Amino acid sequence: MANKKREKPKHLGRGLQSLLSPITPDGAEAEQLLPNPTAIANFPPDKELRDCLREVNIDSISPNPYQARTVWNEQELGDLAESIRANGIIQPIIVRPTASGYQLIAGERRLRAAKLASLKTIPALVRPASDEQLHEWALVENIHRADLNPIERARAYQNYLSTFSLTQAEAARQLGEDRSVIANHLRLLDLPLEIMRMLSDGQLTMGHARAILALPTDELRRKLANRAMAGRLSVREVERLVRRYLTGTGQAKTTARSKPPHILDLERKLSSQLATKVSIETRKNGQRGKIIIEFYSLDEFDSIAERLGLASLEQV
Repeated sequence: MANKKREKPKHLGRGLQSLLSPITPDGAEAEQLLPNPTAIANFPPDKELRDCLREVNIDSISPNPYQARTVWNEQELGDLAESIRANGIIQPIIVRPTASGYQLIAGERRLRAAKLASLKTIPALVRPASDEQLHEWALVENIHRADLNPIERARAYQNYLSTFSLTQAEAARQLGEDRSVIANHLRLLDLPLEIMRMLSDGQLTMGHARAILALPTDELRRKLANRAMAGRLSVREVERLVRRYLTGTGQAKTTARSKPPHILDLERKLSSQLATKVSIETRKNGQRGKIIIEFYSLDEFDSIAERLGLASLEQV
């Protein structure tokens, strides 16, 4: 069991994953950086990584120009600074050497907290990196952060796609994401600025935004976003309001004539089976017609496609 190879996380890009490979510091380094050095005893020694672990002067580190995060929680930074004062820094940051010192690759939150804690130096992995690698690693690290707000994450995806000329499917494979996750985030950038601010500030959630995007105009989207925020409406309540609007307009109206009972029964059964609104329109004495299956997000489309045994939108 001791020699069994541990699986590396699948969601990190190859470049960043190599930077974050396990480290096995010796003696005082292990005592300072890892509260339980025996916990990594099964990892093979890596002299290259060990040699690049250094104590770096904080004032010599310049910020990463490709940092995707724009909002920092001061309370959380303060809590981390208190923890650093009490316990030190457990995980080193990652930097690259420059002519005037170092430039941050990953770990800005720890660096900011270390400054608040009045540290003079910080443990760092010093790795060579080109400008292109710096950009990619910074984007990948930020994209996989759980605490990015939806707009920050959407812009990080957009930046990643445009910088490296990738399709959504290619980016999804690189990042270990579903294509629908990337597509849903990118669609948020079509929202008016006021609604994007609500998302950034946590006043609305990603679920609210996806429902609001189904409305046809920015004016309607603003009105519903303000109503959802002021009334603290749930995602389901917003979805119901959107559906009610769409079914009450020409976009979803069918002919005024009443449908035969057996057609209405089929609609109810299909709607129940697919968990969405289904309409059946017939002509030529019921011998011809069409079935309309509605969806209100890419996730819902994928769910319907799965129920029908079809490929998801990611594969279309």
